[in-house]
Amino acid sequence: MEKIYIKTLKRMDLVDITDEVQAAVKRSKVKDGICFLYIPHTTAGLTINENADPSVRRDILNTLGRLVPEDQNYSHREGNADSHIKSSLFGQSLSVFIEGGQLALGTWQGIFLCEGDGPRQRQVWIKLLERDLG
Repeated sequence: MEKIYIKTLKRMDLVDITDEVQAAVKRSKVKDGICFLYIPHTTAGLTINENADPSVRRDILNTLGRLVPEDQNYSHREGNADSHIKSSLFGQSLSVFIEGGQLALGTWQGIFLCEGDGPRQRQVWIKLLERDLG
């Protein structure tokens, strides 16, 4: 397992980590297999979405802010209950095929760390499984 470390800069953000994940795939020399990603945090998540137009990220963050507002009368009193809910909406894991040593993502797709309670130092754990050709 490999870990990558991402420093987030805002309370809520979608941070494109595609290049860091692809670099881990390259270092592994896995040509054909699966890349499993996991984030061990309760106020952050992972998603795959468009990485070409930054307005998509803004739209996602703005909509999340309206759906799960920060300042509500939540029972959890640490001040980050909304972040826990947003993390649950995104989820903590992803899997992506590896083909020819590359992440098999669509033309406009990227992998994002979904920050809900930043800024923080976050980890993403990467486990690569190579297809058994035998």
